[in-house]
Amino acid sequence: MSLKKQAVSGMIWTFSQQFGVQLITFAVSIILARLLLPSDFGTIAMFSVVMSVASSLVDGGMSSSLIRSTEADDRDLSTIFWFNIMVAVAMYLIIFFTAPLIANFYKVEILTSVIRVYSITIIIRSLTAVQGTRFVKAMDFKTLFKIQLPSLIIGAVSGVVMAYIGFGIWALVYYPIIQAVVGGVQLWWYSKWRPLLLFDQPKFKEHFSFGYKMTLSGLLDTVFNNIYTILIGKYFSNAQLGYYNRADNLKQLPVANLSTALNKVTFPLFAQLKNNDEKLKEVYKKLMKLVIFIIAPVLFLMMIVAEPMIRFLLTDKWLPAVPYLQVLVLSGILYPIHAYNLNILNVKGRSDLFLKLEFWKKGLQIISLLASVPFGIIGIVWGQVIFSVLAFFINTHYTGKYLKYGSFQQLKDLMPIIFLSAFLASVIYLADHFFFNKWLDLPRLIVLSLIYAGLYLGIVWIFKFKEINYIKELIKK
Repeated sequence: MSLKKQAVSGMIWTFSQQFGVQLITFAVSIILARLLLPSDFGTIAMFSVVMSVASSLVDGGMSSSLIRSTEADDRDLSTIFWFNIMVAVAMYLIIFFTAPLIANFYKVEILTSVIRVYSITIIIRSLTAVQGTRFVKAMDFKTLFKIQLPSLIIGAVSGVVMAYIGFGIWALVYYPIIQAVVGGVQLWWYSKWRPLLLFDQPKFKEHFSFGYKMTLSGLLDTVFNNIYTILIGKYFSNAQLGYYNRADNLKQLPVANLSTALNKVTFPLFAQLKNNDEKLKEVYKKLMKLVIFIIAPVLFLMMIVAEPMIRFLLTDKWLPAVPYLQVLVLSGILYPIHAYNLNILNVKGRSDLFLKLEFWKKGLQIISLLASVPFGIIGIVWGQVIFSVLAFFINTHYTGKYLKYGSFQQLKDLMPIIFLSAFLASVIYLADHFFFNKWLDLPRLIVLSLIYAGLYLGIVWIFKFKEINYIKELIKK
């Protein structure tokens, strides 16, 4: 299969997987939010940084190293497989014995047992990381779709049933464990690869020399992305953290899912083009414009309909999350662009520059956070918006050098869509304020969304935005 056909096929199956999965996840999260309390979600969010750090350490950047390696044989795969398991067991033991300290930090007693049980997923996922990476490297997203969907459905149904019969916060704990077990069994079933009983030190050093820099970058990113959750959980109530966490999750629904779906395809695709800068720039530019074409209008629309959307989906008890969501969506617009710029460094094998950029960004993030904390949670979320804009200029620094496609060139390509989306959001806001704000939530949501979509698609069609052609080309292929 040609590279172009691989990319198109990969996109189709990845989007099917990502959005099929997220449709179910979203529906389940709504049901659970209605059955459980905001404080339950806040308690789970308190140790998200622990889980994220553990996951980064277990992988050690090795998956990225495997994907970018031109030839990875059984010795490479087996070495990384055993490394993942050893680190996972070590991390679980550390988490198990430090769980009381985390619970004491937040002054939430139940956290000790919740963390100890929830963290079992670290070991489960370490047993299947290499199998999953093999499918990604081969761009076999069809198989990954067949694996993930049933595991999610089984886990989700289990979580909803447990919440309904009164398990409370434990429904949020057992749900991901069941999902990880079912998914892990399927990965072993579909994958014909089995690890050898060996650990090749030269192979390990080769992957570790690339991977450890990725791990440090990932750890920095993980800790600083969760620092908002840590501070809110420490100095505000569980419920307030739950509102912030729910708003962030709603913002991440279009942002992270579109980015994750495209990254699964673009990283192996970019890796195959890493020695052809001209072609790499062309593909990168098209994908970047396409993702902003989709995500910018979605996020601006979410800002306008935040109140009726949250009240309709989650009930009145979640309305305090509205102002957080309205600000956070602004920080999400550039999120995919951050990821794509950094992917260029990954495929070029420059994890050292990746790490260097992370240090610069984290210093900037600390300044932003210190300046915003005195203004409360709403100040913290505005600080995230400012940081996202400044981080864009840092992340594009080396892309400008490698591909001759720097920050101002990227902004020139992206701003027409962003300005159009913001302008139409202002129009819809005024229409809502004068005509629709007394309507019931569901009709109000439907009408505002249809007006926004109609205006947006009409304008991009009239002015012949190139992104329309990209989509038509993708559909034809």
